Amino acid sequence: MSEPQVRSEVGPLRTVVLHRPGTELKRLTPRNSDQLLFDAIPWVDRAQREHDAFAEVLRGRGVEVLLLRDLLAEALADERARAAAVLAAVDELRVGTDIADALSSHLAGRDDAALAEVLIGGMTFEELPAGDGRSLVRRMHHPHDFAIEPLPNLLFTRDSSIWVGERVAVGSLALPARRREAALTDLIYAYHPRFAHAGRAYGAHSAPVEGGDVLLLDPGVVAVGVGERTTPAGAESFARSLFADDLAHTVLAVPIAQARASMHLDTVCTMVDRDAVVMYPAVQHSLQAYVLRPHDGGIDVAGPEPFLTAAAEAMGIDALRVIDTGLDPVTAEREQWEDGNNTLAVAPGVVVAYERNVETNARLEEAGIEVLRIDGSELGTGRGGPRCMSCPTHRDAL
Repeated sequence: MSEPQVRSEVGPLRTVVLHRPGTELKRLTPRNSDQLLFDAIPWVDRAQREHDAFAEVLRGRGVEVLLLRDLLAEALADERARAAAVLAAVDELRVGTDIADALSSHLAGRDDAALAEVLIGGMTFEELPAGDGRSLVRRMHHPHDFAIEPLPNLLFTRDSSIWVGERVAVGSLALPARRREAALTDLIYAYHPRFAHAGRAYGAHSAPVEGGDVLLLDPGVVAVGVGERTTPAGAESFARSLFADDLAHTVLAVPIAQARASMHLDTVCTMVDRDAVVMYPAVQHSLQAYVLRPHDGGIDVAGPEPFLTAAAEAMGIDALRVIDTGLDPVTAEREQWEDGNNTLAVAPGVVVAYERNVETNARLEEAGIEVLRIDGSELGTGRGGPRCMSCPTHRDAL
């Protein structure tokens, strides 16, 4: 069992947290999928098989795979974790005082695994414990309305926490459909014995920062995308925390389009080797960066300047090698949308990628990158690739 520590995107991957999809995906319907941030209704059995295959690819490369559902159930053995989880799940303003009291008591009596299932999978009004029938809230809600919202985006474990060095930053998630993910992640790190010695680099109640926007380009060099999910205030606050804990000497704040196709920085750029990125060509020459460095107890902000130039300078290399997504503008746009840029490095020059991005994968291999292909026809319905679906907690140093 390795102690958590992550200082780069491409150091040999030793331990990762994944979330195998379950009941929460079965809650998705055409009526609620937009609200819950899915572009299509996934075939859940197929998504589970795809996820199992993803996990096996990682295990086949010597990676320890921790499943979030198991971690949560184990953390709930601590009564403080149970109390915090129930408090976060039961919204009195939504269900009213009487139902909130009854629901809290009902959840408190469930065993750890059953409670974890409800916290992730949610609960509808028809699944609530029996009441006396006089509740206006119960009568006026449709039986399939959610008394506790499911968390289908928990599949993307990258966003709710980021390890930098030996410390974990718990993401402050921007959209209402995802905010409770941070609460569950936070209590895992607070109460699971595995993470008893983990220090905190950032808090879940700070300005919005999501892990998909954070790239550890090199030890001490962190890029933070600023767009649909991570705010300028979040990027600045995160940088201050990293500087205060001596976890970074340079933070690059990178503005990205506030659009579904580019919701995070890792949808347009990820690292595939010590000095190489796969990047959506439409942004290669336009992507900019503000350069943040510590100065006299505060921060100094310079720029903006071209992202690739600023990154190479901060990393102390002549230039980053850039591998384009696709071979032409149409293919590039299609494969960017299908997470062609969202690769997970398991070692320098070895990445996991969706097999459907045929041309991007071919370009990676032409550049000397080994590509471990996985099927993601159902996993990708929430707009996320192998990097999105994984939270590394331990990588060996480069």
